[in-house]
Amino acid sequence: MEGLEVTVLLGLAVLAGTILAPRLRVATPLVLLVIGLLLGFVPALRQIELPPETVLLLFLPVMLFWESLTTSLRGVRRSLRYIIPMSTLLVVASAFAVAWVATMFGLPWPAAMILGAAVAPPDATAVAALGRLLPQRTFMKLKAESLTNDGTALVLYAIAISVALGDTVTGWSITATVLMSYLGGAAAGIAVAALAYVSLRRMRNALSINVTLLLVPFTAFLLAELVNASGVLAVVFAGLIIAWASPRITTAASRRTATAAWPFGVYLLNGALFVLIGLEVQLVLHEISPGELWGLVLLTIAAWAALLVVRYVFQLLVSPFSRPRTPGLSARTGPGSLNRARIVSTVAGFRGAVSLAIALSVPLTTSAGDPLAGRDAVVFVTAGVIVLSLLVQGPLLPAVVRWAQLPSDEWAADELELAQRTITGAAIAALDDIAAEHGISDEVRERARRDGYDMLELANARAFARAQAASDADQIAQLEGMVAAPSAPDTGAQAVVDAAASPAEAASESVTALTMLAASTGIDLTQRSPLTRFEEMTRLKLALLDRKREVLLRLRREGTVDDLLARRLEAHLDAEELRLSGFDDLD
Repeated sequence: MEGLEVTVLLGLAVLAGTILAPRLRVATPLVLLVIGLLLGFVPALRQIELPPETVLLLFLPVMLFWESLTTSLRGVRRSLRYIIPMSTLLVVASAFAVAWVATMFGLPWPAAMILGAAVAPPDATAVAALGRLLPQRTFMKLKAESLTNDGTALVLYAIAISVALGDTVTGWSITATVLMSYLGGAAAGIAVAALAYVSLRRMRNALSINVTLLLVPFTAFLLAELVNASGVLAVVFAGLIIAWASPRITTAASRRTATAAWPFGVYLLNGALFVLIGLEVQLVLHEISPGELWGLVLLTIAAWAALLVVRYVFQLLVSPFSRPRTPGLSARTGPGSLNRARIVSTVAGFRGAVSLAIALSVPLTTSAGDPLAGRDAVVFVTAGVIVLSLLVQGPLLPAVVRWAQLPSDEWAADELELAQRTITGAAIAALDDIAAEHGISDEVRERARRDGYDMLELANARAFARAQAASDADQIAQLEGMVAAPSAPDTGAQAVVDAAASPAEAASESVTALTMLAASTGIDLTQRSPLTRFEEMTRLKLALLDRKREVLLRLRREGTVDDLLARRLEAHLDAEELRLSGFDDLD
């Protein structure tokens, strides 16, 4: 099929999945995968192959960069003792376990090791798409793990490919490969992020800023590939650094545009990828001879089961060394809840795009020109493991989460309210100095002070209401009873309002009042007019927004407020700034 036909087909498939998923009450990626599997029954559509470079060079940089931008850096720092072993040692253990299982089914050891490297890492985009119902702490730990474990898998893949092709592999070569992959990838990501930081500091145009941000993941990936390092790690490092520096190098208009454009673009790429995975499974399925099919199906199930078992056992073994440092968390979680959390993490370990890209990247022949033994089996089993993880673990995850009864994320609401009260209080405290600096009249300043106190009181009232609702369950029933109670009796107030004036009379009076004001010679419209007060209030509010941003960034830098919550508040401040400015800096 031609490129345009494939594009239209993928677009229609993504549209169909988007419409059907809410009606079927099934996660959209699962519906898109099934649509891809069904489309694969059409012979002409099975000719659509998914080149590995398409996934590695087009899909992954964009999706991984966005997932890095929306990752909690504070959560990563606090969970390093969990993330590091899960993204390194677990990947190695999973790869060797699957390789051992594959050799029991007759697969040669080099091909078995390639298969293990392909299916070992959980996929960040699949976790992001299917794991949203998890508590935020659990979701962020899985997401951070999935962002970093691809580097380990690609190192294992490079070593396994060298063995399969007949190249000489030594301890020194393995060490050099590991160091170059990790350190080179990190260095490439840091270098590109630093270059982007210097460039973005000089830009104020929203379109220029967002075009530069779009180039960051591709440039980082390219630079890492040029030095034989991990492009995946380069993109992740660049994304985390840009996320941290974003408030200082972007504008309110550029952030608003990025917040709208990036999720939509990532959704389209992610949706197309799941449809293509379904088509690829059908293509591989029809290339396998019937005599090998059932053996490979059993190997697929065994490899998938081995991944689940190894993930659970590994978490059980490293649990004493990976306890979170969050104060008070251990007191709220006992052995039973920790075990339930491990089961949830096991079920949430989805496989996806990276696994398929690794499998499709396997060479067809060895260095001697002979066919590489087991390549078709590697591709088939990898695709099958992806399908099982998405179609079995995906629908199972909501039930497992409900059963686990993990601690709720009340801390997020508490921190959000704390941040709101803190930045509002800081703005009120600095009001006099800011008003004096910008030449604001006493009348406008006091009006802004009243508005600030109203916002602060509202935030305090919300915090108090939440505390009361959390501490007293009976109050919930009382509120429900109040909602269900009959409406208040008619006091006749509406009749008084109706009798006061008709709409036509009210409009007439308004017009008369405006005419009187405009025609009056006793009012000097150049002195303290509504227009002057409005301009003063706008300048004052913009200055107060800058003060709120400074305090918010300090709270984030000190770790008092989580990165994701800080971005939510920053989005509200951006919207208020754009409303006050009256224009978007897009030109």
